[in-house]
Amino acid sequence: MYEVVGVRFKKAGKIYYFDPAEFNIPDEEFVIVETVRGIEYGKVVISNKKVSEDDVVLPLKKVVRIADPKDKLTVEENKIAAKEAYDVCEAKVIEHGLDMKLVDVEYTFDRNKVIFYFTADGRVDFRELVKDLAAIFRTRIELRQIGVRDEAKMLGGIGPCGRMLCCSTFLGDFEPVSIKMAKDQNLSLNPSKISGLCGRLMCCLKYENDEYESAKEALPDIGEPIDTPHGTGKVVGLNILERLVQVELKDIERTVEFTIDELVQEGAVSIQATE
Repeated sequence: MYEVVGVRFKKAGKIYYFDPAEFNIPDEEFVIVETVRGIEYGKVVISNKKVSEDDVVLPLKKVVRIADPKDKLTVEENKIAAKEAYDVCEAKVIEHGLDMKLVDVEYTFDRNKVIFYFTADGRVDFRELVKDLAAIFRTRIELRQIGVRDEAKMLGGIGPCGRMLCCSTFLGDFEPVSIKMAKDQNLSLNPSKISGLCGRLMCCLKYENDEYESAKEALPDIGEPIDTPHGTGKVVGLNILERLVQVELKDIERTVEFTIDELVQEGAVSIQATE
């Protein structure tokens, strides 16, 4: 077992584990840590706890110290410098005629590196751009190409639901989303209805997917012949969330809705399937 603290560097960013060393650090405390990018400033979102070796990536980097007000001032200064660097880089991109869109700029805490995030349809030869930026900023330069989902996460915005984007407010990681999820939830397959601001399938399609999948296992398939308390019929519709089955009855030539419990009692659906 290893003692760790969970640190987040951006709002809704991924949580990374660090060795707290001799510190006992509460939630919401800011710390200075050593990362692969250099010295960074982050917020503790998981206080000291024990985790198994399978949950950590070894070797664990250590918390250097608890952050102080001077560190917070440094972070604010870095943000101002990053805005200036954004304007400079954007002008250079235009000057070099590069087919890329600058999304964000970030300085590491110790100003050892400045990272430029951009999107592009394909590969971009930015070697001359890097030379120009290195000459201007006199520090290490990194240009990092990101996808459209990462761009939406960085920039934020309001989704079709009228709320702030999930990815920019609380989603730490992107989970795979498929068109099958929309089909299982009987949603319109019109791309404009099920796509987010990034143009990809909305992350929220994943939220209720497990509930729909378990419900579908308990319910019969559409078109399946079935015995009901009112006779034999054919399944013509399903209300998955309320566990209701619409059956077209042969004898009385009309459609009747049954609960899953009624069909279990009749033996049309097995008890094992509903568990």
